[in-house]
Amino acid sequence: MKFLLLDGAHGEGGGQILRSALTLSMITGQPFRIERIRAGRNKPGLLRQHLTAVNAAASICSARVGGNAAGSQTLEFIPGRVKGGDYRFDIGTAGSCTLVLQTVLPALWFADQPSSLTVSGGTHNAAAPPADFLMRTWLPAMQRMGVDTHLELLRHGFYPAGGGAVRASVRPLAALQPLHMTEPGRSASVQAIAIVAALPGDIARRELTRLRHHFPEAAEEMRVLDAREGPGNVVMLEVARDNHREIFSAFGERGVKAELVAERAAGEALRYLASRACVSEHLADQLVLPLALAGGGSFTTTTVSSHLASNMQVLQKFLPVGFEITQNGDIPQIVVR
Repeated sequence: MKFLLLDGAHGEGGGQILRSALTLSMITGQPFRIERIRAGRNKPGLLRQHLTAVNAAASICSARVGGNAAGSQTLEFIPGRVKGGDYRFDIGTAGSCTLVLQTVLPALWFADQPSSLTVSGGTHNAAAPPADFLMRTWLPAMQRMGVDTHLELLRHGFYPAGGGAVRASVRPLAALQPLHMTEPGRSASVQAIAIVAALPGDIARRELTRLRHHFPEAAEEMRVLDAREGPGNVVMLEVARDNHREIFSAFGERGVKAELVAERAAGEALRYLASRACVSEHLADQLVLPLALAGGGSFTTTTVSSHLASNMQVLQKFLPVGFEITQNGDIPQIVVR
């Protein structure tokens, strides 16, 4: 059997290379072997969230897998046919539910029947897009490509406790449609959201007060969750334009003032608004794979990150796809062909 060989330490060297390879292997039927998984990270190899993504992918397509153990830096994955159905996966830590979902959902779009999928773990942590981003930024873009998927946040889960859950329902489609997101839209409104669980509500109030300095016209929302969903704190800024919505977030940490947390979220949102790009850095990472599967598309973004570059390189190993990076004024434009 011929394996496609991947270097897990290439480029950004994180879990994105593995997740993209799993997605593409399930869809294309191409076996792969990946070595040096996350070799340059403080804790190299497969962590719980990566292992859950591997096992979830294997379950969905009845794959034969070697090396799927905690800490493993080498993995072999031989996919079978993608099967729809009812799936439940528990990371067991605060590892990201959203990254597991983004690994397996594209494969279920092409399954033989509808699916439901529930992933338990962390829904809001600093190392991954929060569930709100998946539901309100990523999913609407996918729906414009023809995807019939719905997401529901069942319970918040913050680092380090976890305990959250997200549920997805998926109806298969015949093919993805190309998507073009090059113009940012003519107007923008901002909503500021501060969430606390098992923490004083004053933290959220201080965060909203600080955000008011940057976005005085923003709508404000404070959510005080049941203590059983914490402890945790997240600040989100939702920037809505007439053709697209982005969410920028920052997370409370022990010893970090609420005002600084708010400033972190504000800084990301302000840089995005100043750039006149349509797509944020984080969404750009997640757009190239579905655009490649669709056979075309384009977008402008704030920067070509190492995650984005690594993703494009993995895609070209599995698919006959090309990427052209040009400048649209002072911002990068990526065209997928």
